[in-house]
Amino acid sequence: MYEEKYMREAIELSKKCLVSGTGGPFGAVIVKDGKVVGRGSNRVTLDNDCTAHAEVTAIREACRNLHTFQLTGCDIYTSCEPCPMCLGAIYWARLETVYFAADRSDASAAGFDDSFIYNEIDLNWSERKVSALQKMRTEAVGVLQQWKNCTYRIDY
Repeated sequence: MYEEKYMREAIELSKKCLVSGTGGPFGAVIVKDGKVVGRGSNRVTLDNDCTAHAEVTAIREACRNLHTFQLTGCDIYTSCEPCPMCLGAIYWARLETVYFAADRSDASAAGFDDSFIYNEIDLNWSERKVSALQKMRTEAVGVLQQWKNCTYRIDY
């Protein structure tokens, strides 16, 4: 259920990031059962980590706080529509609902244009701008088959 206070907090995190100069102007808050369990702001330049987007840092914190790798039953409030990487992380984390403020066109107008990634996703891997060459498939498939038969694995 959408609550404005959580969106305001996500936007405030984006403002703090902007003012402090610690990363891009993005913030995210993860909520479970009416309680904030994770907060994140963009830390890409601060941490020299291109994956340290607000949503990903919030997911990491929520997982640590809840001692789990899945955030079923949680919602995420983010100051901007998640990029393709963050959207993937949101799906992997099993978040229930994404609430966002600015959208991808607003982000693009501010210099954060992810349209090239959306376009690349639709292409076959052999047609993408970043070269992708499949090698040693048989060996890798063997490891996957061992995983499938592993009795101590934890499914996720």
